[in-house]
Parts: sequence; C-alpha cells; structure tokens
Amino acid sequence: MNKIGTLLKSLLVSYILTGILLLLLALLLYKGNPSGEVIKAGIIFAYIFSSFVGGFIMGKKMKVQKFLWGILLGITYFVVIFVISMLMNKSVIGPGMQVITVFAMCSLGGMMGGMLS
Repeated sequence: MNKIGTLLKSLLVSYILTGILLLLLALLLYKGNPSGEVIKAGIIFAYIFSSFVGGFIMGKKMKVQKFLWGILLGITYFVVIFVISMLMNKSVIGPGMQVITVFAMCSLGGMMGGMLS
C-alpha cells in the first residue's frame, strides 16, 4: 500500500473515532448537566486520543521513522479540522494561543502513537 493511502486510511479511522467520542460527549450533555470544564476536557481527550490512534496505525504500517509518520498524521488531522472549522464559521475560533494549543495536542498525540506502535 502506498504512503498516501495509509495516511488517508489512518485519518479516516481517527475521524470515525472522533465522531464516536463526540457522540458520547453529546449523550453525556443530553442526559446530564456537566460543567463547561468537563465538556472541554472531553473535546481535548477526543482530539488527543484520535490522533494517537491514527499515529499508532501509521507507525504500525510504515515501520520506519514511526514518530515522523505519527506527527504527520497529527498535523494533517489538525489541518483538516481547522479548515472545516474555518469554512463553517468563516473565522478562526478562539484566540491564537488556543489554536496553537490544539495544533500541539494533535501533533504530539499522533507522534506518541507512532512512537509507541
């Protein structure tokens, strides 16, 4: 399998996992009344865990320079989320530091997944 195909399949798994985790978070919101901090933590967990799993899959498939493939997946994961957010809202959501923090979380989550694969 080619490298781009592997990246796309790993991204697909990451986004499916993100969707499942966000649906579970929505169910929690529907059934209970969690604080804003719990909601933020759930979203952060979804980003990090999804990019970690995608990076893990990339590392298993690529077998060399696993951490680089993992970080590439994390960066790509973030870029797609960022672009969709820009298209939907016509602006950047949150202050610049928040965007940088999410970028770092996604990148490092993917890198850790690649390293541990």
